[in-house]
Amino acid sequence: MFGFGADIGVDLGTASVLVFVKGKGIVLREPSVVAMDKDTGKIIALGEEARRMLGRTPGNIIATRPLREGVIADYDVTEKMLRYFITKACGRRFFFRPRIMVCIPSGVTGVEERAVRQAALQAGARQAHLIEEPLAAALGAGLEISEPSGCMVVDIGGGTTDVAVLSLGGIVASASLRVGGDKFDEAIVRFIRREFNLMIGERTAEELKINIGTAYPQGKIENDSMDIRGRDLVSGLPKTVTVTSRQTFEAMQETIEAVVGAVREVLEKTPPELSADIINKGIVLTGGGSILNGLDILLSKETSLPVYVADDPLSCVALGTGKALSMISVLPDTNKLAKKVI
Repeated sequence: MFGFGADIGVDLGTASVLVFVKGKGIVLREPSVVAMDKDTGKIIALGEEARRMLGRTPGNIIATRPLREGVIADYDVTEKMLRYFITKACGRRFFFRPRIMVCIPSGVTGVEERAVRQAALQAGARQAHLIEEPLAAALGAGLEISEPSGCMVVDIGGGTTDVAVLSLGGIVASASLRVGGDKFDEAIVRFIRREFNLMIGERTAEELKINIGTAYPQGKIENDSMDIRGRDLVSGLPKTVTVTSRQTFEAMQETIEAVVGAVREVLEKTPPELSADIINKGIVLTGGGSILNGLDILLSKETSLPVYVADDPLSCVALGTGKALSMISVLPDTNKLAKKVI
């Protein structure tokens, strides 16, 4: 049971939802998937249970992701999902409704911003604050963003990639792409269909990316391979093929180049004094996409800068929302937290 002033930070991601509770740390980490009955609209399962149903449901049940490319695609389902996860994290009873900090991609529109804030309030928040993902990621990675010194963070999530240069608690230069882990998976699905005439699902593509996927094949000691199963598009029968790590690189090359392009674009917009700081400090990678094998090596080669993956890249944004909550009292306008953190 939570007492007065419970503070909750939510990383409302396209692929997963993480809930941070002040004083307890990250208490919940679940896939942002909802399974519902198409006829009645009733929710059957959420989180990990619903993820296991993806691509395996009968006609009357649909398993969907209510967030697409970092923003709310289905408002009602997102609100129910958020309410469920907050209740699961906090228990059914708390004395007062909590303050909630939710992260948003840096490129969202005003309408998308209002939708996230409204969903948090409808889900039971006393106050709903928003923070831009690169800020939360930098805070969670332990970067000193309040100093008059530049640091650069690349947050690669499920639906978006946010690149930002931060100084004095604010974003100096940034770019937000609707490209992330999901686009890597889609690229693999397309490649397998084109090369092998084989149809595979999102989950198989994700397993392929995690196990043998690479962004820099030269860095691999050996060319790993993996057997995958799917439906042959010619015969319509189940079939097994072997895919190599070099083939996953070919599949994802275009998407990876988009991420590299965004990093270059932000570096070109960065003031020269901050560029000098970034040469010393390097670039920090956060988010689930940063775990992709060889991505740090590729970015380092392309930018000639040191590139580091954060200690716990998957949790950085959630930890950052929690840290930002403790800073609300010193901020002049809490609703503008995304613009300035002191």
